[in-house]
Amino acid sequence: MLDLNTPLMKQYLQIKKDYPHEILFFRMGDFYEMFGEDAKVASQILGIALTSRSHGKAERVPLAGVPYHSAERYLAKLIQAGKKVVICEQTEEASPAKKLVKREVVEIITPGTVTLDQVIENQKNHYLAGLIEDEKEMGLALVDLTTGEFKIDQSKKDKILEELEVLNPAEILIPDGWSEEKVKYLKAFADDSHFTKFESWKHDYDSAHKNLIEQLQVASLDGFGCQNLKLGIVAAGAVLSYLKETKKTLLSHLNKISVLQDKEEMFLDANTIRNLELFPSSANTPSISLFFILNQTRTAMGGRLLKSWLGKPLLSLPKILARQNAIAELVINSEAKSDLQEKLSFVSDLERLSGKIGYGKATPKDLLGLKESLKIVPLIQKQLTALKSPLLKSIKDNFSKTDDLVNLIANSISDEPPLVLNEGGIIKKGFDAELDELREMVSKNKEWILNLQKAEREKTGISSLKVGYNQVFGYYIEVTTLHLSKVPQSYIRKQTLTNAERFITPELKEREDLILNAQEKINLKEYELFLQIRSRVAERTKDIQKTAELLSTIDVLTALASVATDFSYARPEIDQSSEVLIEEGRHPVLEKVLDSGSFIPNETRLSDSELIHIITGPNMAGKSTYLRQVGLIVLLAQIGSFVPAEKAKIGIVDRIFTRVGAMDNITLGQSTFLVEMNETANILNNATSKSLILLDEIGRGTSTFDGLSIAWAVTEHIHNQIKAKTLFATHYHELTELATFLPQVKNYNVAVKESKGEVIFLRKIVPGGCDDSYGIEVAKLAGIPKEVLGRAKDILRQLEEGEVTVKKIPMTKVERLNLSQKTLFEEHESQIEKELKKLEVEKMTAIEALNKLAEWKRKLAD
Repeated sequence: MLDLNTPLMKQYLQIKKDYPHEILFFRMGDFYEMFGEDAKVASQILGIALTSRSHGKAERVPLAGVPYHSAERYLAKLIQAGKKVVICEQTEEASPAKKLVKREVVEIITPGTVTLDQVIENQKNHYLAGLIEDEKEMGLALVDLTTGEFKIDQSKKDKILEELEVLNPAEILIPDGWSEEKVKYLKAFADDSHFTKFESWKHDYDSAHKNLIEQLQVASLDGFGCQNLKLGIVAAGAVLSYLKETKKTLLSHLNKISVLQDKEEMFLDANTIRNLELFPSSANTPSISLFFILNQTRTAMGGRLLKSWLGKPLLSLPKILARQNAIAELVINSEAKSDLQEKLSFVSDLERLSGKIGYGKATPKDLLGLKESLKIVPLIQKQLTALKSPLLKSIKDNFSKTDDLVNLIANSISDEPPLVLNEGGIIKKGFDAELDELREMVSKNKEWILNLQKAEREKTGISSLKVGYNQVFGYYIEVTTLHLSKVPQSYIRKQTLTNAERFITPELKEREDLILNAQEKINLKEYELFLQIRSRVAERTKDIQKTAELLSTIDVLTALASVATDFSYARPEIDQSSEVLIEEGRHPVLEKVLDSGSFIPNETRLSDSELIHIITGPNMAGKSTYLRQVGLIVLLAQIGSFVPAEKAKIGIVDRIFTRVGAMDNITLGQSTFLVEMNETANILNNATSKSLILLDEIGRGTSTFDGLSIAWAVTEHIHNQIKAKTLFATHYHELTELATFLPQVKNYNVAVKESKGEVIFLRKIVPGGCDDSYGIEVAKLAGIPKEVLGRAKDILRQLEEGEVTVKKIPMTKVERLNLSQKTLFEEHESQIEKELKKLEVEKMTAIEALNKLAEWKRKLAD
C-alpha cells in the first residue's frame, strides 16, 4: 500500500491510474524512477537493483531506477520483452522554492510504435497494424512509423490473414470486443506479434475517414485509390488514433497512403516465402537466404526496398522490362555502376531520418547526416546523365531541389554538436545575432576572470593564488594556508579545504552571475533555434522521402547489376506466354554455398505441351532443390533481375505456389497430414492457368494407397481444370503412368549411376520415369547401422520376389544379427556420429543439409 500523503506519491499515483498495465518511467532529476509492481517487473527484466523508499508513514515502497542519459537501452529491453512504457517528464525546472515540479506524460512506447535504434532492424520494416472485420471481409492498415510507410487493404478474411502472416507486424490493434479465442486463432498467423485491444468506438468509419483526411491534408481519398476500402479506412483511422495517443506529437511524415496489394504485383504467401527461403528466418542463418546472396546494397533503405521487391514480384511486363533495361545498362557500364555504389555508401538512411524529423526526435547529428546525404544527390544525378535507360533517366529527372536545406543546416548546425540538446554548442556562430551577442558577453566576462588571476597575484603578492570554477560553488579565488595572512579584507570566505581557503569578491560574484545567466539564456536560445530549424526541415519531409525512394531504387538496381556480373547471371526474355524455358539453370543460393563449380545445372521446359512434369528419383538426389531453383529463377525474372542460367525465357506467372515439406501446426491443433492437405487445398482453390505450382510430395502423412490416390487426383485436376505449369516431385512412381493418358504430363527423373554396388547421384534432371527409389542407399548415407541395412535388403528382396507378404515377413533371429557378440576393442562413438543419429533429416531443407555436411567436414579437417 503506497502512502498517499506525500505530494510526490500523490502526483505519481494520479498519473499511474491512467496507465495501470504499462510501466511508468517517472522522471526525477537525472533518473527515471519506477515504483511498486512496475519496479519489481522492471528489475527482473532489466537486471537492475530493486530497493525501497519510505514515503510517509506507510510501508516502504519498492523502487527501481535507470539513468536518464542511458535510458534508451533499458527501454529497448522492456519493449523487446513485450512491455509498454509510459514516459513521464518534468515539465518545469526544479527550484528550492518549489517542493514539487510539474510532470506530464510525453510519450507511450509500445512494440509497434517504438523507434529506438536498439529495437529496430536496419533492413526490416517495423509495422504497427490495425485489424477490423464485418461478416464477410477484413480491413487491414499498416504503418511503419520509422519510415512513414502507410498502407491499407480490404479483402476476404483468409487473404488478409495470409498478408498478416507474411508481414509479421510488431503490434496489431484489434477491437476490444474480440474474444480471447479469436486472438488465439490470430496468433497462429502472427505468432511474434503483440496484440493490443483498442476501444471499439475508435473503429468507426466517419471518424476514421475524418482522421485520415486531416492527417493527409486532402479533401478526399480518391487520389490514393483507397476510397472504396471502408474497412481498410476504419483500420487506418484506429491506427492513427493510437499513434496520436501514444506519440503525442504531429506525425508530418505520414503524408500519403497506398493500397497494400497492388494489382501489378504478385502476392507471395508465407508458405512460398518460407519454402523458397527468400529471407533469413529463426530457422536458418542469413547466409542461406536469397536476400543475403542478392544484397549488395549500400544503404539500409536500399536493403529494405530489395526485400520489398523480392516479396512482391511484378506482373506488369513494362515495369519488369524497365528494371531489366536499367540493370542491363549498369552491367555493361560497370564503371558508372561502381561510381554510383561508391557515392551511395556515404548516404544515410534518409527514410528513417525523415521519420525522426516527422515525429520530432531528430538530433543535430541527424540533421548533419541529412545534409551530407543531400550533398551527394547532385553527384549521383551527374553520374546518371551518361546513362540512357528510361528508368534511370526518370530517376535523374525526379529529384527535388534541396540546396536550401543543405545551406540551412550547413549555416546553422555546428560540425560537432553535443548529444544533449539543452546544454548549448548546437548552433554555429553567425546564424543568430542575439545568440552571438550573448556569447560575446560570456566570452568577455570569462576573459576578465582569466585576467583576474594575474591581477590578484600582483595585488596581493601571492604567487600561488589561482582562480577556478566548479559547478557547486561557482567561481572562486584559492589561497593556500601558508599565504592566508596576505588575503585582503575584501575577500569573502566561501569554502575551507585541507591546505587552502577559497574566497569570492563582490565583483567576481557579479561577473559569475552575468556569465551563468547569459549561458542559461544561450542554452535556451540554442534549443529554441534548433527546434525552429528542425521544424523548417520537417516542412520538406515529402521531398526528403522522395529523395530516399529514388536513391533506394538506384541502390537496388546497382546491387542486382553487381550480382549479375559477379555470379554470371543471364538476362531472361520476359513475355506473356505460358512458357518457362531455362537452359543450364542454377540454384542462386546453393551454387554459392557449395564448392566452386560443383553445382550441377539443369534445364526446364514447361509449356502448353509440357504443362506438368512428374519428377521421380531417390531422396537426397536433388528434386526439392530443382523445384526451388525453378521457382527462384521465375521470381528473379519477375523482379526485373538477371537470372542464374545460361539462357531463360519466362512467361509471366500470376502466382508461385509451393507445397514443400510440412510439420505439425500445434497452435491450431493440426497434424502434418492436415497441414499438407490445407496447403494443397489452397493451391487448388487459388491457382490459375497463369500460375506456377511447385509440389514436393503429397500424401506422405497417410497410408500409401490414400496418399497415392490423392496425389493422382490432384495431378488430374491441375491438368484438366486449372492447367497451371506444375513441377511435381513424388515418391509415388505409379504417377508416371499418368503420362500415358494425360497428354500434357511428362515424366522426368533425377539421374543416378550405379558403380561397384554403389549409387552415385548425378543431380541431373533427365526425361523418363524412375522405378527405383534407392531408399536403402540413402539410408546408408544417413548412417543407418549396417545390420539394419542388411536386414532391409533381405526384406526388400523377399517382397520384390513375391516370396512373402508384409504380414508374413519372418522375424530375424538375434543370433544372426550377432547383437550380443562383443568386440575385442570397444568402439567409441564420435561427436559427429552422435549428431548424425539425432538429426531429423526429413525436416531439413537441402541447403540446411549441405550446411550441416560442410560443418562436419570442417570439424573432421580440424
